[in-house]
Amino acid sequence: MTPTPVDLFGSALQFRPDGDVRAGARRMTDGDPGVWQLATFHVETDADVHADHWETHPDGEEAVCCLSGGARLYFRPTAEGGTEEMVRLRPGTAVIVPSGRAHRLELDGPSDLMSITRRRGTYQEQRAEAH
Repeated sequence: MTPTPVDLFGSALQFRPDGDVRAGARRMTDGDPGVWQLATFHVETDADVHADHWETHPDGEEAVCCLSGGARLYFRPTAEGGTEEMVRLRPGTAVIVPSGRAHRLELDGPSDLMSITRRRGTYQEQRAEAH
């Protein structure tokens, strides 16, 4: 195999259980068992991220990394009547989202973000609360 550069803004890296790493299409809501996906996104507005949807990854934790710009990551309350928890991401920072914990993003402005997670079983649901 001849080493070649991979455009991380156009594809994803998939880390397979057998140790192989492959470049391929981004999978946002599903993936192969045991495969971790590293995906990088250039985002301009909240419409480019799931600001109005809760996202949950039941098959593993997720590292959400800020490479440039800034974002706010919100966690859905775990108790009825609770409030959202917020973590601010600045360039060079990351937050680990626990497996099964619903979360969403809002941007401070144009940003480059990176996500590392297992996509198998990932789902999104519309956020009912007004923002």
